[in-house]
Amino acid sequence: MSFLEDSFLQIKEFLEGEINPKKVFIDEKLMQQLKQETVSLLALCDIVNADEKALKALNSLINYSTTKEIQYKAEHFFLSDLIAVYNQQAAREDEKARFVFAYYYDVLHNHHFADANAMLTLNKLVSNPDFKSNLDNIRKQNILYSIDNKSNQSFLITALSQTKTDKLKQTLNAINSFAKLAFNLSFDKEVLDHIVASSKGTEKNSAVNNVPENDSLEKVLEELNQLVGLEKVKNDVKELINLLEIQKRRDTEGLKNIEITLHTVFLGPPGTGKTSVARLLSRIYKHLGFLSKGQLYETDREGMIAGFVGQTATKVDKVIQESLGGVLFIDEAYALTQNVMGNDYGSEAVNTLLKRMEDHREDLSVVVAGYTEPMKMFVESNPGLRSRFNRFFYFDHFTPEQLYQIFESFCKNADFIINEDAKEKLADTFELLVDKKDESFGNARVVRNLFEKCVQNQANRIIKLATISKKTLKTFTEEDIPEPKETQEQVSFSVDKE
Repeated sequence: MSFLEDSFLQIKEFLEGEINPKKVFIDEKLMQQLKQETVSLLALCDIVNADEKALKALNSLINYSTTKEIQYKAEHFFLSDLIAVYNQQAAREDEKARFVFAYYYDVLHNHHFADANAMLTLNKLVSNPDFKSNLDNIRKQNILYSIDNKSNQSFLITALSQTKTDKLKQTLNAINSFAKLAFNLSFDKEVLDHIVASSKGTEKNSAVNNVPENDSLEKVLEELNQLVGLEKVKNDVKELINLLEIQKRRDTEGLKNIEITLHTVFLGPPGTGKTSVARLLSRIYKHLGFLSKGQLYETDREGMIAGFVGQTATKVDKVIQESLGGVLFIDEAYALTQNVMGNDYGSEAVNTLLKRMEDHREDLSVVVAGYTEPMKMFVESNPGLRSRFNRFFYFDHFTPEQLYQIFESFCKNADFIINEDAKEKLADTFELLVDKKDESFGNARVVRNLFEKCVQNQANRIIKLATISKKTLKTFTEEDIPEPKETQEQVSFSVDKE
């Protein structure tokens, strides 16, 4: 039974009353538009569901500590994204908006289309307070949470922007159609990004004062060496330090120096330590006297691009101002030059960034990061980028042994130990994960999720025991480790899982 049909039954006495609704919110034209748009939406869902890479990227954004561990399909993500837009526009909510949302919900959740011949009943239905209450519950129950525990993320825009797919524009059009029908609003991509991100007033930019007291170059290098893997990156950092130290020596001797850029491109898959290395670099530059503060400021496309022409430059200026004296870290920087809707907001951001990099070249370092091929295209997309970013650090996927080391570090930091049988099962798990990985494999993020799953499994196991010792509280057993294939399927979101 669909939501609308169920609502009919719940408030049947009201619907059977003879009083006509005071105002007509639903007419034949609206019903035709809804049918047309949602038929197209279901067709788009089928296309996205058939795109394994896109579906994998979408599911990788989910926080499974707040949602069920299942493979979500395109319908779930569309519904969540529509709820995010609806929540942001809640102040404009009226009977028509509620019906539009209910119609979309029935289509996405039940593949059910409301009867166009029952418009009088539908108009009476949306006027009932119980209908609104039911819809509010649906919105709460069907919002998805991102890995950073936010409920305001546009999963479809985020994931489809990262994958080389032609479905992004269709997706934007579908969300745009919903906003138009519900609230008579029309969004371009940047406005939509801003609306979805601001539904709880959150800001993705974050300044991090990560220079500890009594810090020194030796302490930073010790932390660098303690990072798991990344041997090539560690060597690149040390060679850069050597170069900068010799430059300082030449300065003290009154010798000429070549101009050295502190701007760097980090290339590689997610979860390989790019942000951690950027934090260390900011402190290294400070200790060597090339930056005055050594803080790291993290942002991305959403943190730099505003919804209207002219506002983006102001937003970038604010980011630069917060970054002065330290490192500005721009994650997935290639998204800045994606011009899906044909406007110039991205190029405005890049041009403003380049100008400010030149203005503040004595006390600012910019690190841009992301997948290897898109980042190479990003740097080549603009002569200014190409001339300022000529230093590249390559981050590789972790090996099975390194993934196990990362898991051990999570255990150490959280007072857990691993018994021998569990160690063997974990080793098998990481072997399988690496064997089946693709470019989007999350590396340390996958390990973190597995660790949290093991903690949950252990809690479920030991809570049933009559007595629980300190050793029991600390120990992972084989029973607490998910089956290797189960973990691999969770990571790859295999269609065969069900």
